[in-house]
Amino acid sequence: MYDLPADLVVTADGPIRLVELNRPDQLNSTSEELHTALAGVWDAIAADPGARVVVLTGRGRAFSAGGNFDVMTRVQTEPAFRDQNVTEARRIITGMLRCPVPVIAAVNGPAVGLGCSLALLSDLVLIAEGAHIADPHVQVGLVAGDGGALVLPLLVGLVRAKELLFLGERVSAEDAVRLGIANRVVPADKLLDEAMDLARRLAALPAQALRDTKRAVNLHVEQVMGSVGEAALLAERESMHSAEHIAIIDRIRAKTGNRA
Repeated sequence: MYDLPADLVVTADGPIRLVELNRPDQLNSTSEELHTALAGVWDAIAADPGARVVVLTGRGRAFSAGGNFDVMTRVQTEPAFRDQNVTEARRIITGMLRCPVPVIAAVNGPAVGLGCSLALLSDLVLIAEGAHIADPHVQVGLVAGDGGALVLPLLVGLVRAKELLFLGERVSAEDAVRLGIANRVVPADKLLDEAMDLARRLAALPAQALRDTKRAVNLHVEQVMGSVGEAALLAERESMHSAEHIAIIDRIRAKTGNRA
């Protein structure tokens, strides 16, 4: 539904909209089409009168492995595409924050880079046993502008957020709950069922009260979006074509045989 590309699939289960990242063979890394779809899907959900809750997950064994090298290379060399990428990142952030219905992330596997941001921007997070979250922007020469620098300090505090963003280390499912990044750990084979059960509980609540409560709570994030979020996005845009970033991606591509 919503006339989206095949890389992002939305299906309706009564009042629930199941949004699935659909590049399982690439660990749901973010193609150009998927990034654009993620930027637009939140407006489509907001305009859908039958939608009461969203469950966001990835098909296959990953939630999302983040960016892919083909997109990174285009962003490095094409200024117009770089600006488009940042504009879409801004729309993903604001779209998720302002989406009137709750978004439940069902983190079924690695949630890395943009995948981490999608989890952080969700309203509730269920994470599978064995899954992990990481934001390795800095490790590849990028500023963590598309969510991490904005949301992580509000969830875990400044000192812990700096450690996670500077070092980019994996946060296990159990540590994600301990730090306040996720609500609970769920056995992998029960994750989607539990997410859908939670979605049904939310869908049964008074709709306007739920929507306005989400809006009120998310104002804490929106208060800093115009300053912190915008500065972080613009800094990330500049880092996208820095010599450091280009050299790191070239080394990774050479080591991995140029795989996206």
